[in-house]
Amino acid sequence: MSTVPASLHASPAAGYDSPFEMLTSCHERVERMLGLLERLSAHVARHGADTNARSAAGDLLRYFDLAAPHHHEDEERHVLPRLVASGHAALAERLRGEHRRMDQLWRDLRPLLVAVTEGHAPAAGLPDVEGYCALYRAHIVAEEAHAYPLTQPMLDATALHAMGEEMARRRGVR
Repeated sequence: MSTVPASLHASPAAGYDSPFEMLTSCHERVERMLGLLERLSAHVARHGADTNARSAAGDLLRYFDLAAPHHHEDEERHVLPRLVASGHAALAERLRGEHRRMDQLWRDLRPLLVAVTEGHAPAAGLPDVEGYCALYRAHIVAEEAHAYPLTQPMLDATALHAMGEEMARRRGVR
């Protein structure tokens, strides 16, 4: 079983000076984490909570406990209000609702991953991994195909800079 890439940080090409590129880069990491979650689910079913499973579960917990909530907050502070202002309130509400649903699914899945890190394979496996991953992937498509292209042109260089600075400050980077 492969583990998470060595770095969970943004690639050098995507930094806080380019906030939309950073959001897209975050989506790439989410995709890798979702793939890891799917592989972990299959692995636990076959091999239980072995060393590889414990390591992968720990990587998933770190990512979805720390990075994912920051990413959702970035979008709720900087993307969704602009969608509403530009007449796309239904899309904004859909994305906000999906954030809430993903958060709930994560809260349901999290204790099972904690159990795996402690060497205990859940008797029922990791339920609804497929649903969680499918929801997240559809959400990413909607953001990248619709939300980001609709909102990014609304921000001039000063607004983009302020957005990136705020994102960095919340993470304690600046």
